[in-house]
Amino acid sequence: MLIRKSGSTSIPSSEITPRSVYMDRRSFMAAGAAGVAALAAGRFAQVLRPESVHADTKLTTVSSPFSTQGLTPTSFYDITHYNNFYEFGTDKDDPARYAGSLRTRPWSISVEGLVKAKKKFDIDTLMKLQPLEDRVYRFRCVEAWSMVIPWIGYSLSEFIKQCDPLPSAKYVQFLSLDDPSQEPALNRVQLDWPYSEGLRMDEAMHPLTLLTFGLYGQVLPNQDGAPVRVVVPWKYGFKSAKSIVKVRFVQKQPSTTWNEMAPNEYGFYSNVNPNVDHPRWSQKVERVIGAPIWKQRQPTLMFNGYADQVASMYTGMDLRKYY
Repeated sequence: MLIRKSGSTSIPSSEITPRSVYMDRRSFMAAGAAGVAALAAGRFAQVLRPESVHADTKLTTVSSPFSTQGLTPTSFYDITHYNNFYEFGTDKDDPARYAGSLRTRPWSISVEGLVKAKKKFDIDTLMKLQPLEDRVYRFRCVEAWSMVIPWIGYSLSEFIKQCDPLPSAKYVQFLSLDDPSQEPALNRVQLDWPYSEGLRMDEAMHPLTLLTFGLYGQVLPNQDGAPVRVVVPWKYGFKSAKSIVKVRFVQKQPSTTWNEMAPNEYGFYSNVNPNVDHPRWSQKVERVIGAPIWKQRQPTLMFNGYADQVASMYTGMDLRKYY
């Protein structure tokens, strides 16, 4: 993704080259430079990638009919060490390095906009609103890499029902935490903070859209969007807002961070579509993180493999125009 950084007069190479390629090269160079000394000290893995920042609180879950069958989850280590979370930095290992400063208790989500009454939900109350389900989903990043993640949560629609939106509400907007004392990159990465994302109401109410509290049987690690995020499995990953503190119901399409930053690259809908390339790289294939080398390059699936469930919401829409 294209990022403007404060005090910068030119775009660094990491923002011109697709980040998946750049990060592969960067990791390889780091391994070559530090490998001998690290291996001798028994710390080779720590040189390449930092320790995870997470609370290993176990969650009680039930199985879900919406879980995608037949998929092998990406390792917990890869899920928690290869992340986009620009509030903590733009490198893939920055969230795991720096997200320990995120305080996830106390935490609440405020609800406003086109609702019968404004509300505020405490995170622990929210987690008990519905049984927490295990859902294995494909996760596809706009940078052409993918994972399979065993998320924990329940359908966002159940939360929306508690919010009592008015019939005039056509969209829902999610706003993430905006606190430089907890998120050290806010003052370095020049985006229009707080991070904002949004969905059309039918997308938000679709049963696959997940209000997410955990993964791999435990609460969300900080670097994966703790303590609460949404996951929209048929869209590129940046649509799945992290560390949500406010939800707004609105009549018109809301402003969203990446669509405002570079509208020619990041459309509001951002459905996974192998037929619509990013201006700087192809979306026809994806690199599967953690897969054996002979399985790492896979064809990108329309709607990330969820076409049977969600394609009907876009009937009659030009998906090249509404990308």
